[in-house]
Amino acid sequence: MCNGSLDKWIFNPDQAHTLSWEIRRKIIIGLAKGLEYLHSHCDPNIIHFDIKPQNILLSGDFSVKISDFGLAKLIDRDQSQVLTVLKGTPGYMAPELYKGTKVSVKADVYSFGIVVLEILFGRKNSDSSQHRTLIDIVKEKAETEELHDLVDSYNEDMQLIKEEAVKMIKIAIMCTQAHNRRPSMSTVLKVLEDLMDLESVAEYCFVTMPQTEADLRANSAASNNSTPPVASILSGPR
Repeated sequence: MCNGSLDKWIFNPDQAHTLSWEIRRKIIIGLAKGLEYLHSHCDPNIIHFDIKPQNILLSGDFSVKISDFGLAKLIDRDQSQVLTVLKGTPGYMAPELYKGTKVSVKADVYSFGIVVLEILFGRKNSDSSQHRTLIDIVKEKAETEELHDLVDSYNEDMQLIKEEAVKMIKIAIMCTQAHNRRPSMSTVLKVLEDLMDLESVAEYCFVTMPQTEADLRANSAASNNSTPPVASILSGPR
């Protein structure tokens, strides 16, 4: 893929400003289509488990190809959840993955929401150079009804379509809630393509927003003190 991976564009200050709103929107919708295909049209269905910018490849016209299925798991159509070891990349992993419980395709929906925020913010969700995660920032702004402040202020193109950008942020919020409140990728895609109204499917509940990475690890460690340790397969940047 001649444009490489998404991380080279959104985390590189010299490249990020070359991504117009239309290109960012195209990438988000392309990723949604790819995940919707994996979750609903493959037989058996596929949970990727490692959706992150490094695994999103871009063609010359910024079409999306999802790569690296090393952590993926097949799930029969008559199943809704599967047991799995702790796997994925910290910062993109759904909270339920830390609990050693059954998980579903909604784990990928969470990761999708994180990637959408990173595309809009131009920074990583979990960054050692930052004091707060994107999730923490979004939760605070949503509670104070200041989501407009989250639009990339360095991109004039996005400033012109601020309402649409805020809609994208709300979609990301919807995808990063507790697993039972997350929509399917089919629903997300319909909202993105304006085939379904966002407010008709949005169920915001900020008290159940994901915890911080540190909290999740602490809870996981506490749980493991009284239960057998859960095997893990953690992925790093590639």
